[in-house]
Amino acid sequence: MTAAITALPHRAAAFVAALAFALTCAAALPATAQGFETEARAAYVVDHGTGQVLLAHNADVPLPPASMSKLMTLLMTFEALQEGRLTLETRLPVSEHAMSFGGSTMFLNTSDRPTVEDLIRGVIIVSGNDASVALAEALSPDGTEEGFARIATERARELGMNQTTIRNGSGWPTAGHVMSMRDLGILAEEIITAHPEYYDYFAETEFDYENRSPANRFNRNPLLGMGIGADGLKTGHTQEAGYGLVGSAMQGGRRITFVITGLPSAAARAREAERITSWALRQFVEREVVEAGTEMARAPVFMGAAADVGLAPASDLALLLPAVGEPALSAEVSYISPVIAPVAEGAELGTLRVTLGEGQDAVEHVIPLVATGTVAEGGMLTRLGTAARAVLYELIGPPPVPITAGG
Repeated sequence: MTAAITALPHRAAAFVAALAFALTCAAALPATAQGFETEARAAYVVDHGTGQVLLAHNADVPLPPASMSKLMTLLMTFEALQEGRLTLETRLPVSEHAMSFGGSTMFLNTSDRPTVEDLIRGVIIVSGNDASVALAEALSPDGTEEGFARIATERARELGMNQTTIRNGSGWPTAGHVMSMRDLGILAEEIITAHPEYYDYFAETEFDYENRSPANRFNRNPLLGMGIGADGLKTGHTQEAGYGLVGSAMQGGRRITFVITGLPSAAARAREAERITSWALRQFVEREVVEAGTEMARAPVFMGAAADVGLAPASDLALLLPAVGEPALSAEVSYISPVIAPVAEGAELGTLRVTLGEGQDAVEHVIPLVATGTVAEGGMLTRLGTAARAVLYELIGPPPVPITAGG
């Protein structure tokens, strides 16, 4: 754990010193989850409440997503419902193109007019390629799957999914159709948080459109029904991609979302999904690391009745930390120096920046620092002394600044 203090110049001089202070946290493993080994080719785990990334393994590598990319088709369907461009009762046509898909299907034909709700269930529960393409064509500005792919890729960029290129609405193996595990995590979080009214569909376990496919009516998500809080989202499998799952689970008010891919079998996918869920929900605890009112530093006061004033966080800060180990935690105090008198108690004078983790997956929290007391303007002697020091400063330069360090 490291800590530092930076005092930004009020005029021209810069004052920088190291501050050693203890954050009130228990020892914890680094947020990069050292020591946790996954069998997946790539994996990503995030905690919803804190936004902390608990695991990132090849998370930014664009890979074939298989049917997990159907989540993009679903998100855009939910957005169209929210905007009133579709309703759950809207009946949609089934094109020859949509009907032509093999693999997992609802067994639609061109005479069918399924409702949007039928198609949503067909995508989520039976992973219907035909249902996905029917929705994609309905959402497309030109009625084609290619047109949908263009707007879906644009929407992905708006969400920050920078390693995603959509080529179709179903995840059918197509050159250049790729998504990273982090991008799929972003997509899942958007569905869960922005469209909770439709999220219950992901927990449904059976759907058989007009009794056409009794054998293909079951949801493939292996975690549903295990009693571990799992309630979504989508499996995927192709020969190139291997077996994958975008999953989410909630226990005790905490929700995590994970993405895994490249497993060799459905059984391996189920084992790894359960293992990651258990680890993410049980091996991390929320701890208070900053307490409001605790003095973190003292700032020099210019022309004040006191030489300095204490700085303390305006609010508490709790972080999600692994249960054992040493935290990858750093903190920095910043303020304008010197502070000009008078100073009112509670006045905001700086910031405390606390960072958990390292690199792209680091989570940063910024808390205002406020004065712990009142400092009035100094009297005549204070002003004369300040003027004298200013003259000496101009003649012989600034006094040396002591540097101390600690951890």
